[in-house]
Amino acid sequence: MALTRESAVFSLDALPAPTEPMRVRKVPTGIADLDSIVNGGFPSGSTILLLGDIGAGMQEYIYTAASKTALVHERPEARRYYLGDHCDDSELPERVCYVTFSRSKEIILQELATSFNGEYYRAFRDRTVFKDFSAAYFRHSAVPASWTHQEDPFDLPSTNLLEELIAFLDENARDAVVVIDSLTDLAISDLVEPKDLVTTVKGLQRAAKGWDGLVYLLLTRGILERRQEQLLMDSTDGCLVFEWRSSPRSSTRQRYMYLEKFTGVLPHLPRDKIARFPTMVSSYNGLVVVYMERIS
Repeated sequence: MALTRESAVFSLDALPAPTEPMRVRKVPTGIADLDSIVNGGFPSGSTILLLGDIGAGMQEYIYTAASKTALVHERPEARRYYLGDHCDDSELPERVCYVTFSRSKEIILQELATSFNGEYYRAFRDRTVFKDFSAAYFRHSAVPASWTHQEDPFDLPSTNLLEELIAFLDENARDAVVVIDSLTDLAISDLVEPKDLVTTVKGLQRAAKGWDGLVYLLLTRGILERRQEQLLMDSTDGCLVFEWRSSPRSSTRQRYMYLEKFTGVLPHLPRDKIARFPTMVSSYNGLVVVYMERIS
């Protein structure tokens, strides 16, 4: 039967009225200019892969995000000073959980102390829950126990590194900014099968939806084959890329950051804000965006 004008009008009128969009809980990144672009931060429960060139700002991003989370809890009256004016409705996790496999707490704190001012350092040190898996990570390597400041790893019960990580996160990751430093360590270790690592990240993406924070996974670019990088990227909600770029007219290099993917974020960005962000590191402000450069 042919569709008449009257029946077409009736069909349109019969459609249900549009409902109000569901409010998405946002978590600030701590990078004020980035938060202004993504409307207050990333969606709560997001698992975010930080994929970067060595020294291009990935570690400084983490130190900035973690330090500002701690600082705002210590000085809530200075929230706008640290987070900017686009995060008033965003919700800040209660703490930071920092997981390492080959690097110690002392190394992390020393890096932050030499990069940022004392205020950032003290807040990060005092409000971060550290978990160092070095004993299990170096168990069957040539690295002696004295180097990792752990008890003799051969006296410890045999455990699965990924299972230990999962148990720690189940206990500590709720309402937290979680940093896993790094997937690179796990990817190159004989202790972890590549397929098990991808499966664990996929499971982590599911579990994080109930934790009401953010999970950051660090991965050095170029260490793994492109296919493996893509599998890990596909297993997360978002991917922030950090890279060095050289000017064709000079010998200087510039750090850049951009969103490679982000489910639920990129579709809402105006086209002129899908950009590559030149960044710099300041001892008083952490990682900051200098200006926006349109990605063509």
